[in-house]
Amino acid sequence: ERGAEVVMSVMKPRKKAGQEPPKMIAESMLHADVILIPVSYSVTHTYAVKAAAANGARILVLTDFTEDMLIHGGIEADFQSIKPVCKAVADAFAKGNKVHVTSPGGTDLWIDITGRRGNALYCVVEPGEFSTIPTVEANSSPIEGSANGRIVADASIPYLGIGVLDEPVIVDVRDGFITSITGGKQAEVLKKDLASHNDHNCYNIAELGVGLNPKCRMCGIMLEDEGVIGTAHIGIGTSITLGGTVKAPTHYDLLMWNPRIEVDGQVIIDGDKVLV
Repeated sequence: ERGAEVVMSVMKPRKKAGQEPPKMIAESMLHADVILIPVSYSVTHTYAVKAAAANGARILVLTDFTEDMLIHGGIEADFQSIKPVCKAVADAFAKGNKVHVTSPGGTDLWIDITGRRGNALYCVVEPGEFSTIPTVEANSSPIEGSANGRIVADASIPYLGIGVLDEPVIVDVRDGFITSITGGKQAEVLKKDLASHNDHNCYNIAELGVGLNPKCRMCGIMLEDEGVIGTAHIGIGTSITLGGTVKAPTHYDLLMWNPRIEVDGQVIIDGDKVLV
């Protein structure tokens, strides 16, 4: 109906999240109007996606997608009806400066987002935009070096085979970087992986995101977990596609239940309630 010509490119599966696609595919992306990316490991946080979006492409990323996700869960949401809420939270981030994130599990984190954009990912994209699907989230990337405090992930770390957490993963942060990771076996998986890359940027506090899809389920799959209402996540590692400046070999998200998020003293998220 639109007169579009579909071209399908197949690449060898990436070895880890955040690894760039081959140069030939990255170059093709620069000339595409619409890009669908079903992959095993996320390429969302890559120069290829950033450049394609800057060139006007509409991009949807379908990472670790399952057949069930095409039918049930987050995909059942009315994305257009969620759009105003998602954009309102993103706008609050864009206008904000100091952000304080707390949770009943023990999170107590301060970040500075002064001058950083707010990103609204609601699965409907205009030219120059990308979104994951079916997660719906609003996020922002902190100023490098500004994050201080503690993150307690007690919901999920949907990477590295970790998934839904059996016990909390406690992450201490100083001047924008992780200084310690403690917890049980799942914490050790994260700790060992980050150390294996031998790159300090893997420990960068890259993102604050809020789940906003009422149909998403906590199941250990990234694009379902991160959309669950009543959760927030702190992204670590690469921040280049979110408005930050750090490129790392990885980008992982640490999810918490029942966040309370204050922007310049105003509560905008309180558990599963959006107050903007």
